[in-house]
Amino acid sequence: MTVQSFLRGSFALALSIAVFGQTPKPPAPGSGGSPTPSVPSRPGSTPTNMPTNPDNIPNPGLIQRPILLVGKVMMDDGTPPPDSVTVQLVCRANPRSIAYTDSRGGFSADLTSRNNNGVMMDATESWSGSMANPNSSGSRSGPGSGFSERDLMGCALQASLAGFRSDQINLASHRSMDNPDVGTIILHRLGNVEGLTISATSRMAPKEAQKAFEKGRNEVKKQKWDNGEKEFEKAVAAYPKYAAAWFELGLVQEEKKDEEAARKSYAQALAADSKFVSPLLSLAAMSMREQKWQEAADYTSRLLQLNPVDFPQAWYFSSVANYYLKKMDAAEKSAREGISRDTIHKYAKMNQVLGIVLAQKQDFTGAVEQLKAYLRYAPMAPDADQVKKQIAEVEKFIAPPEAASKQ
Repeated sequence: MTVQSFLRGSFALALSIAVFGQTPKPPAPGSGGSPTPSVPSRPGSTPTNMPTNPDNIPNPGLIQRPILLVGKVMMDDGTPPPDSVTVQLVCRANPRSIAYTDSRGGFSADLTSRNNNGVMMDATESWSGSMANPNSSGSRSGPGSGFSERDLMGCALQASLAGFRSDQINLASHRSMDNPDVGTIILHRLGNVEGLTISATSRMAPKEAQKAFEKGRNEVKKQKWDNGEKEFEKAVAAYPKYAAAWFELGLVQEEKKDEEAARKSYAQALAADSKFVSPLLSLAAMSMREQKWQEAADYTSRLLQLNPVDFPQAWYFSSVANYYLKKMDAAEKSAREGISRDTIHKYAKMNQVLGIVLAQKQDFTGAVEQLKAYLRYAPMAPDADQVKKQIAEVEKFIAPPEAASKQ
């Protein structure tokens, strides 16, 4: 294989990365980032069949006691968050959304519940299988599967909100019979971040608009898209600068495959609050699916200027878009920055993109290193066999040390 033929193969592989076979999913309200704009479905409730003895009497030793958690999330100035914030359980560096805060910052969660407490997965959770390692969430610990006291060893609670750092509450010693009140989680604003996934306009919305907004969210949780759309339309009619309501309306419209209306709603959200980054990521994801690379690059550039910290998936979008725009330096920079931000490797595809870019630059040693990193973080990826073959081909262009020393 020649260098030129390998590079043509790299381009085809990059195309398979950028074109999505299904609509990616957005963050839950107040979460730290979202890859794309579709409303994720809530996992269905599964009946729990308790083991029984031959007399059909439940075995008390096998019955799982409920593990209830109640607490608050507050800003470091003592005020509640201006919008709903996602509360996450973090076990072995793997975050799982378990609750949303109410208007006063309060939350509650039953960790033994199999219905996920009505919480939608956030961005990193929804893409963990398709974009990184499908086996990374293989532990039975997590919403939907139910927790036991043993599962809480090494776990902590935190709040997830882009542009803020969360304190954590250690749950290692928490038991089912303990007081469920775990205290208050404090959020601290990051000094170098302007863009947030909550909008300052939410505080100024009149009660009528807020009521319709909350009703719309409840309808969406039940997947009643038409009802949710009507409520969000009521909210923005009552308060046209309600950026969060415009964004939620866009998500519902996109779920209903009305992408033209969704684009207009996202634009209205940005017009109401230019530092509200969630619409930018949704618009970037739409552009990626439509292969409008310049649009995707523009949207991600705006987003990352506002918040370079919390959105590794935006760096991924930027790297792919710039690759297709033949801006290899920009593609490499975005991939490297995204990899450095994605400390738990949820977006291992960035390593693959970087490997392709380095191969284009004929840095074959670096390309192999990144492609191997992709397989290390995503060993069960659908294209793993293809990447292994490509690594073997790239390695043919790397001169053995003894050959290089004779030159």
